[in-house]
Amino acid sequence: MALPTPEALALQLMALHADSPQPVALFDPNDVLCFANEAFCQTFHTRPDGHTRWIDMMRANLAQQRGNVVSSSDQEAWLASAASRRGKQPFRAFEADLQDGRWIWMSETTHANGWMLCCANDITSLKTDDRALRQERDKALRAALTDPLTGISNRRHLLQQLDQQVASFQQNGPSVALAVLDLDHFKCINDSLGHDAGDAVIRDFALKLQQSSRRGDGCGRVGGEEFMLVMQEVDTPQALAILNRLKDLVAVSRPLPEHAERGYTFSVGLALARQGESAEQLCKRADQALYQAKAQGRNRCCVSP
Repeated sequence: MALPTPEALALQLMALHADSPQPVALFDPNDVLCFANEAFCQTFHTRPDGHTRWIDMMRANLAQQRGNVVSSSDQEAWLASAASRRGKQPFRAFEADLQDGRWIWMSETTHANGWMLCCANDITSLKTDDRALRQERDKALRAALTDPLTGISNRRHLLQQLDQQVASFQQNGPSVALAVLDLDHFKCINDSLGHDAGDAVIRDFALKLQQSSRRGDGCGRVGGEEFMLVMQEVDTPQALAILNRLKDLVAVSRPLPEHAERGYTFSVGLALARQGESAEQLCKRADQALYQAKAQGRNRCCVSP
């Protein structure tokens, strides 16, 4: 008996997923929900419509107190932290509590082309004696990779991603671009308006940085007012287009309600990885490009040759 054609197998697979009581969903490289079976739609109160992204789905559920249980009082920080881990490795799995009382085991399988398959299993009936211990362990692991002020990746997590992507590039993997970003005249904000205002600006920039980047990109705060953006499968024009999206968002942002007229700017150093180059050497070239941008007057991007 001949094997079914790939098309026939795909139809059977889709039909089985559609009828499965296990929530199943497929997200495209832009994290837009492209397929969800009825179990997923009912669990997360959404349906594929061609434009709803994962973060839109999560934000809507949080507003209605549906879907995932979030213990954090800062829901946007929680979303930023969750998004910073999403799609950064080929496979990951984790426990999650739902507002309806269920306890699920969620898995995310991410293809090299950016498509992601999400599957959930109801594990409410499993033994829970060690659950609190596991949850505390998971919280500690997340905290070790997260910047506490902004909720996005910290220096450690970001450099881990950069090391992995540069190593992959050296083995004929996808291209890697690194942008080092620094807020302009940030000390003046702290000195004239106080550290609370400075923190608000940093949080605003972190949010805009995450909004501008793609799911597979790594973005994080590496210290003070300095950030990094690690981009895969881009050339210089494509990397600059992502940075220009960020510039447009920041240009109209006014994160200080009591100083509605006050905005801020940032400078960028951009470098694309070279064959035979280490992650450390790539960072050094991006830093040098950033120094050049600062020397030329700030509020600009310089590209390493």
